[in-house]
Amino acid sequence: MRDLAGRVAVVTGGGSGIGRGIALGLAAEEMTVAVADIRVESAEAVAAEINEGGGRAFAVAVDVTSVESLELAAKQVASEAGALHLLCANAGVLAQIAPLDDTTVEDWEYTLSVNVLGVVKTVQAFLPLLRKSAPDAHIVNTASLGGLISSPDLPIGAYTASKYACVGYSESLRAELAVEGIGVSVLCPSVVTSDLIATSTQNRPKGYGEQTTRSYDAPPDVADSHPASVPSMPAEEVGPIVVAGVRANRLHILTHPETRSRVEERFGSISDDYAFAAKNEAKP
Repeated sequence: MRDLAGRVAVVTGGGSGIGRGIALGLAAEEMTVAVADIRVESAEAVAAEINEGGGRAFAVAVDVTSVESLELAAKQVASEAGALHLLCANAGVLAQIAPLDDTTVEDWEYTLSVNVLGVVKTVQAFLPLLRKSAPDAHIVNTASLGGLISSPDLPIGAYTASKYACVGYSESLRAELAVEGIGVSVLCPSVVTSDLIATSTQNRPKGYGEQTTRSYDAPPDVADSHPASVPSMPAEEVGPIVVAGVRANRLHILTHPETRSRVEERFGSISDDYAFAAKNEAKP
């Protein structure tokens, strides 16, 4: 999917942070952008920002944990834009910064309901529209660098687990949809300036318990919480990276090349474990 001009995109979680950065980047490519967010006022603000800059955008209110809400959003996009070519399932939460033994079941349920099932439900709701545009169609699911490596120096185990699941889902989805000419990428950003922690707290439904401030301080204004040695990237810089990844049909869309050694270290460790297994299997 190389020609983006005149095409239509949906960005969930588009009212702030990485989602806003993606929406701005797609609008700069002359796409019509449906800015979807659970906070409709934020979606409206980003849509207005795009329109005032000469682009084309409209706001969509959506709760990615609700199948009904997503189906209504898909109908709105079909009605207002007439088609869909690029789906960015970007909405995500960081429900708690705490060790796993201090992470509640409600923290887990909230995390998984958005970061995993929210992505699955979003894709299922919009896939019929995308299929009408295939092979001129693509999906980008937002995971995290934390979907490729864990960060034992930062207590975000539930978040990391959810992002690992998002990566696995996206890799499987890519293989299944390739025969239909629909591309799938998974965005795995490192540290990006965002209000993810604040919005996760504000948007947390009462049914998932209350967000509590424990004895672990979150890095300020960071979308993906990784070591402070990694520089924080402005969210606006993520949009062009996503555009390049879509055009090249990359499976993994990555930021911060300096984090490559950490990913290589993880897979090197797995390779060592295979060598250990082979050595032990060879013993009588």
